[in-house]
Amino acid sequence: MINIVIILVLIVLSAIVLTKKFNLPRNISLLFMAQPLVMCSAPIIVFIGGLLSSELTANASLATLPISLMILGVAAGSIPGAMIAKTKGRKFAVFTGFSCLLLASLLAVLATTLALFNLFALASFLFGIGGAFTQQLRFAAIESTENTDDIPKILAILMLSGVFAAFLGPEIAVTAKDWLASPHGYTGSFLLLAMFIGCATLIMMFFKEPEIQEKSNEGEARSLRDITKQPIFIIAICTATIGYALMSYLMTATPLSMHHMQGHSLIETKWVIQSHIAAMYLPSLLTPWLVKKIALKGLLKLGSIIYIVVALIAFSGEEVMHYWWALVLLGIGWNFLFLTGTSLLPQSYHPCERHKVQATNDFVLFGFQAFASLMAGWVLFTGGWHYVVLTSLPLLAVLLIVNVLYLRQDNKQQQSS
Repeated sequence: MINIVIILVLIVLSAIVLTKKFNLPRNISLLFMAQPLVMCSAPIIVFIGGLLSSELTANASLATLPISLMILGVAAGSIPGAMIAKTKGRKFAVFTGFSCLLLASLLAVLATTLALFNLFALASFLFGIGGAFTQQLRFAAIESTENTDDIPKILAILMLSGVFAAFLGPEIAVTAKDWLASPHGYTGSFLLLAMFIGCATLIMMFFKEPEIQEKSNEGEARSLRDITKQPIFIIAICTATIGYALMSYLMTATPLSMHHMQGHSLIETKWVIQSHIAAMYLPSLLTPWLVKKIALKGLLKLGSIIYIVVALIAFSGEEVMHYWWALVLLGIGWNFLFLTGTSLLPQSYHPCERHKVQATNDFVLFGFQAFASLMAGWVLFTGGWHYVVLTSLPLLAVLLIVNVLYLRQDNKQQQSS
């Protein structure tokens, strides 16, 4: 429990320090504190979802189904989340998403108490629905920023809060595992998670609805078809989608491969997953500086190279350190690719088009991520860990093509300017 208290104290202190250092708007500070308290639900499902499901169902190939359903829920909730934000505002959408997460936590409490796999799968899907609204927080941060040049910095700061979620989620899962009696444990974990979601809701009550200044000279909103034909949109969505899909594919298979198939301990598996999720967000300390030095095209190139190194390490062995290095680098590469894709996306739309473009982006992104996580379990139990790595190579090839497209697009922009 002491570890959880330390993490919570660090969240508050970090928000205070970053607010003073970068003179952040109050909205960003509130998002920084609330986001880890709800984001930690995903690491919990990633960490124990497969392990718990393998106890709840006799079909081993369904062990990753709750994780896949969670990500599918994110995809399914992306468009409704954006539409609710458009009609009711960001704050209303936040409370709607947090309510879904709270309901999912309580259903997971009931599912683990009664040892019902189907109910746990439903809870996981609702975690995804709530997660779709949580993903919209990054757009709330963009809209709370007056200077568009500050977007990469603001996104990096907000992503940094994910480090706390990386450690908070698994700590909640392990610390409260046996607080309440249940056939396979973890009932107390989801009850404690529900309490943290309630705290995040209280924090976001002080959130101020962003005011968007839509320019009068933009004319009518373009059709989604015209927007998606733009090279910058294709580059942005492909970068974030491939980064997310590959990350989810390897991450989902890792706990089952390590603990269930290779016999590594639960503590070692937790360490690898925690390190991975921390690596997803810690680079945000450096990414604003990197963007200034090498620009977004350099960040895309660096993230792509790191993903190639991940494949080489993951294929070279199945010892704990093979998994650790592969998953840590996977997290760093994801950070670079996701930040690049998210920073490029606003270049493809006008303010009056933002909601439908953001919804389309998240629907495609998390739809592919859900498919990747679902396939991870089947591929792992069919061909083993090395086969999982080999089947990731085609997406790496597409990622290299995206690099070439962005380089050409950037050169055209420089020549025209």
